[in-house]
Amino acid sequence: MNFPSAERLFRLVISGPAMAGLLVCAAGAQSVDRAHVEEVLRGLNRGHGGGQVAVSPDGKQLAWIAGGRGGGEILVAPIDDLKKTQHVTAATKPDQHCSENDLTWEPDSKALAFFSDCASSDGQHDLYLSRVDGTPAKRLTQLKGYVHEAAFSPDGSKIAFLYVAGATRPAGALAAMKLPSGVIGEDGVEVQRVAYADAAAATPADATLATPANLHAYEYDWAPDSKGFAYVAAAPPGENNWWVAKLYTQTLGSEPKAVLAPAEVAGALHGLQIAVPRWSPDGKTIAFIGGLMSDQGSTGGDVWIVSAQGGAPRDLTAGRPTSPAWVEWSGNDYLFVSELAGGNNQLIRLHLQGDRTGDGAVTFGSPIFSIPGSVGDGRWSHSLSSTADHSMFVFEASTFEKAPEIYGAKPGTVMSSGLDGVMQLSHLNDGVEPAWGKAVSLSWKNDNFRVQGWLLLPKDYDPNKRYPLIVEVHGGPASAVQAAWGGRGGLSATAFSALGYFVLEPNPRGSFGQGEDFTKANRKDFGYGDLQDILKGVDTVLAKYPVDPNRVGITGWSYGGFMTMFAVTQTNRFKAAVAGAGISNWQSYYGENSIDQWMIPYFGASVYDDPAVYARESAINFIKNVKTPTLVVVGDRDGECPAPQSYEFWHALRDEHVPTQLVIYPNEGHGFVNPEHRRDVMDRAVEWFAKYLPAGEGSENQAGANR
Repeated sequence: MNFPSAERLFRLVISGPAMAGLLVCAAGAQSVDRAHVEEVLRGLNRGHGGGQVAVSPDGKQLAWIAGGRGGGEILVAPIDDLKKTQHVTAATKPDQHCSENDLTWEPDSKALAFFSDCASSDGQHDLYLSRVDGTPAKRLTQLKGYVHEAAFSPDGSKIAFLYVAGATRPAGALAAMKLPSGVIGEDGVEVQRVAYADAAAATPADATLATPANLHAYEYDWAPDSKGFAYVAAAPPGENNWWVAKLYTQTLGSEPKAVLAPAEVAGALHGLQIAVPRWSPDGKTIAFIGGLMSDQGSTGGDVWIVSAQGGAPRDLTAGRPTSPAWVEWSGNDYLFVSELAGGNNQLIRLHLQGDRTGDGAVTFGSPIFSIPGSVGDGRWSHSLSSTADHSMFVFEASTFEKAPEIYGAKPGTVMSSGLDGVMQLSHLNDGVEPAWGKAVSLSWKNDNFRVQGWLLLPKDYDPNKRYPLIVEVHGGPASAVQAAWGGRGGLSATAFSALGYFVLEPNPRGSFGQGEDFTKANRKDFGYGDLQDILKGVDTVLAKYPVDPNRVGITGWSYGGFMTMFAVTQTNRFKAAVAGAGISNWQSYYGENSIDQWMIPYFGASVYDDPAVYARESAINFIKNVKTPTLVVVGDRDGECPAPQSYEFWHALRDEHVPTQLVIYPNEGHGFVNPEHRRDVMDRAVEWFAKYLPAGEGSENQAGANR
């Protein structure tokens, strides 16, 4: 469901071309030195950012995108000397600038396919093929719509991709929802399908649509014989029904066959989510990730396997205290698994013996690498690029201390600590130092759980001074904070650190990284056990570091926005709060959002069948307890956490005479795309915290005076 523009709710408009249409309710925060804040924000992403990386199947060449994940310049070089780069592009003129992305190597390593908007005046991407020999790239398609996730067929004859013909917006719930009109949920529904193009096409042509118009496809994998696909799909609308998607197989030109429906199976997978389907080389089985996942694209759970003909699925990693997110076959008896283990990203090899879908033995090798940072090749969550024989995996990695670089890992080598155990292939950011303070991985006990989190110390930390602390809660809840370089999103932990704050980023129950029991532990308990995990984390910081307990604030986006709203109704420990795209009333939210399917696995029933569980976890029902000054920000076209949720919370705080301010950003969805808006969110958050828990107040005596 879409929502009315925020302009129907309020009409106070900030002037100025960059922020035209920005809507603010209430007044409030004192001004800070915005020039200094801008300087800090510019310094957060110093160094060269990366996009996708892709090693050629023969292991001799590496392709990568310079300029970011949204698309940039494609470079190719011998893997043993990345300085010998050549530029691969669809551009036909020396001064032509194109956005290019989604790299995929031909199986014989002789060609590279990618998407480019070089032939378009409106940003439309088409599929191109480069022989990586200096000759111009060849255009294969003439499309009109949203495209992504290109992949060669195993025989090299075709290139598949996900395609929304005639799209008006990117697929998924993060993008801004279309303005409501017509018959809601029926008119203008956009369906994503698996499509493909002929890799040897003589002239650009439209795509061949492989999957039917009545199924919205989310992820896919080629059949090993190149004659069909395995894919995860559901009936439209796609942004809502991912949570009830099924696994299908389909031979080209035939009808799809559902081989797994989580809503219909018994056992641990019942009613949960599936992702990353991967067909075994012999075509007999399909591996996938299955588990409790609150957001499409934020993948975690267990590794499962099912017969390609259908039947009961088997959990290969049951009880493992990690969160697998990506898998790839190596022969028919081995699976490489990329997983989150506590605060580390690691790669393991899983050995299947005997009956794969029955009772055959499963053994786990030691980690090929285990890195306290963010790892990936730029495609899916935790995905890695590998050679055809899996003798090398290539990826980009970064930590709070180390800027992004491209690395390689070889199975069978001895693993040492952190990034010292992998091969650094690039030197794009040698000498680049972080603009924020030191990072520490903390753990603490609450109930029967061991909780992990990251603590950023203030830049230029002086142990003889007392400092304020900001708790930043991640979204999801099925997600996790991972150590990574730079500023992330509108609310940036590294920016707060650079401005003189301690910042705690906890991974409470409900997060990935500790196994499925931990991820499932906040079902029917939003804001209770997970909040206690967070408060125990605050206690841990207070016991170890010079933090003023009277200057502790909280912030977060999405589920973190909900946790911010709920926390200030349950405790007065937080002296300031900034709630981004939050949820204040689960009862009204159920009928407002565009993704209500995600709620059933967490709440156990719809709001109409069990309103009490929704009421128990709604911040609005405890609004009389709030004393904490709270800034509220949201996009006006957010389908995941609609603007009326923020309006309702702000309205209640105003009536209770709690200092508050609401800012609604025009034409933004759940994930903001306008850099001016992202920066404005951070500016306002800095001003809010500066007013209610100012940084840099100095000595023990000064801190004591604030208690």
